Amino acid sequence: MKKRGRFAPTPSGHLHLGNAWTALLSWWQIRSEGGEYVLRIEDIDKARSKPEYAAQLVEDLLWLGIDWDEGPDRGGPCAPYRQSEREERYDDALRRLLQDGWLYPCYCSRSELMKIASAPHGLGSEGPVYPGNCRRLSADEQAEKAAVKVPSMRFAMPDEPLGFVDLLAGRQETVAGSGGDFVVKRADGMFGYQLAVVLDDAAMGITDVLRGYDLLCSTPRQLWLYAALGLKPPQFAHVPLLCGPDGQRLSKRDKSLTLAAIREAGTGAEEVVGQLAWLGGLVERPERMTAREMIGAFDLAKVPSDPVAVSESLLRRLAGE
Repeated sequence: MKKRGRFAPTPSGHLHLGNAWTALLSWWQIRSEGGEYVLRIEDIDKARSKPEYAAQLVEDLLWLGIDWDEGPDRGGPCAPYRQSEREERYDDALRRLLQDGWLYPCYCSRSELMKIASAPHGLGSEGPVYPGNCRRLSADEQAEKAAVKVPSMRFAMPDEPLGFVDLLAGRQETVAGSGGDFVVKRADGMFGYQLAVVLDDAAMGITDVLRGYDLLCSTPRQLWLYAALGLKPPQFAHVPLLCGPDGQRLSKRDKSLTLAAIREAGTGAEEVVGQLAWLGGLVERPERMTAREMIGAFDLAKVPSDPVAVSESLLRRLAGE
């Protein structure tokens, strides 16, 4: 089977150095094996997603040297490549999951969920662990609540452990119900990330998902969704996050680290690529190079498993200071 990978950013801000890190590693992984690459725009959160950010990220990726075989600008056999245009598919899957007994309506208010978050042991790796209050409602109780409130829909996590192998993080073993029951469609009609990403990766034939370590905790939920829908999951690889000198992960909040700002400072793409390849353990020293020149040298086994620190001097250098 031909390898197929993807980069699926949310257009809620400019791409930053951490995004470039995961995008390059994902692209190198697939291109080094002669595979196909997909760009998908994850814009189901319409309030936060902006078309100008989507347009900018395409420019930034092309500047960096990353190309793709299918995407919103190129089309392809798995179109559309914007999640906001795929909602009918998500609704079809919801109906199937509901029919098969995987979902239940949740009427908990925001204040009730906040109490869960503040309770002892109420926080999991993805936030508040939902204790299943509405999962235990009788049919009459559901009808009574439905008369006054539109519910969200939650996926009932099976009461059994789950194990899987991550190409970088290694063997992972999770406890029964890991992370708690999660929302697949909010009361306001917005679909949950977990459902959308599973359906899209399956529909687009994605065989390999390389993404940041912060999403490792999402994997058990997604694997249960794959099982419930009778879909084959991809192979996962969760790479370490880039951190600043203060040990905090690089994020969109620090505007000086965006690719747009780096470009405006006059720093070349070859400089960024070379530094990221060096931070990833793929080359012995940071040298200017194109993204394509690194394809043949990619080796996932060389990528570190711990968070990668970016020095203050490197940040200043990339910012043109």
